[in-house]
Order: sequence, then C-alpha cells, then structure tokens
Amino acid sequence: MRNWERALSVLEALYERGQAAGHGWTLDTELLLSHQQQVNVLEGQGLVELACGEDRAELSVLEGRPVRWAARLTPYGHDTLAYGQSRPRAEHSPGEAASDRQVVELIPSQMAALRVFIGLTGQLRVPPVDGLAEQVRTASCDHGIKRWRLHLTQEQMGSVAYGLWLHRMTGSAAEANRFGREYGVVYSPARASSNPSAAGGAARGGMGVSG
Repeated sequence: MRNWERALSVLEALYERGQAAGHGWTLDTELLLSHQQQVNVLEGQGLVELACGEDRAELSVLEGRPVRWAARLTPYGHDTLAYGQSRPRAEHSPGEAASDRQVVELIPSQMAALRVFIGLTGQLRVPPVDGLAEQVRTASCDHGIKRWRLHLTQEQMGSVAYGLWLHRMTGSAAEANRFGREYGVVYSPARASSNPSAAGGAARGGMGVSG
C-alpha cells in the first residue's frame, strides 16, 4: 500500500468512528497502535487534531472511563479525505494498461486543448465519447518529461483527434499534427460524413485536413 493510500485509510477510519460515536472523536481503544502512530504523522501535517487534556477529560466523563488519547479530522483532513475518495482507487501504471487501452502521453498544449474540448461537451453536436472526460480528469503528469499520461480506448483516441482537429481549425495545427505523428490517429471530415461521431472520423494512418 502506498503512503497516500495508507493515509487515506486512516483518515477514513477516523471519520467513520467519529461519526458513529456522535462526538466526532476516535478513541484510543478504537484504533490499532500502528494506526495511532500514523495519526501522529497526519497531525504533523495538519490533517488530524489530537485531543488536549480538557477534551480528554470531557470524553472520559462521556465514556465513563479514562480516555488517554483521541483524535479527529481537521477541516483540511476532511477535505483531503473527500478529494481522495473522488479519485479512482486503482490507477493504471504504464505496464498495467488494460488490453483494450493504449498509454497516450500528451504535451501541455495538447492537454489544454483537450480540456477545452471536454468543457464544451454540452454545446457540441459531436461531443467527447464516453469515458474521455474521466480520463482527462484523472490523468497523471510526469513533471520530469512534462507529459500528461492517459489510458485510452481506440474510440477515445478518435475523440481526442477530433478535439485536436477543432483546435487546429481555430488556431494551432501543431497539437493535432503531433498526435497524428506519434499515434497515427487523425481526424478527417470526409471520413466522418458517413459516421457522425468523433471516433468515426478518425483512423490510424488517415489523412487529416491540411492546415
């Protein structure tokens, strides 16, 4: 388990136990020692608050026994948990792409154009295909080589080609040209006329619009 996954599991445990208790605190008897040690690390990061002496005294009265340790999420810990839970649990690594997907690495300007395309979903007659918006949202960035990494199906690659073709027709052709050169997928309006979808107008090795 990676460090961030371990941290999220501890935050989740604190949240669930605190909610169940009603007072928001997770007590010393409710967490393993290893988790308590992890809580101490999270407290140093501002994600968790440890109960002070006054808080422990009040909790001792509520519990009818001495409470020597208690912790709860700070607002920052709550937001970290909410954000972490919104991300997919399993992320593909370059060697783990599903058999029907291909690892695609986009330069920042391509990714920027793709985000504009995704943002116009509700206004387009030929919108991005299913799943592409999620791939864009969860894409990881390799800052060393300045590339955004996505795992796309062939249909999604065709939709990317369409988005980059729109970008080409309204400004820069470099992004579409690079995508076609690196992945062999280009968009062609002529090909699309018989199949009104973004993927239907894209094919490997096809010829795009000159620009």
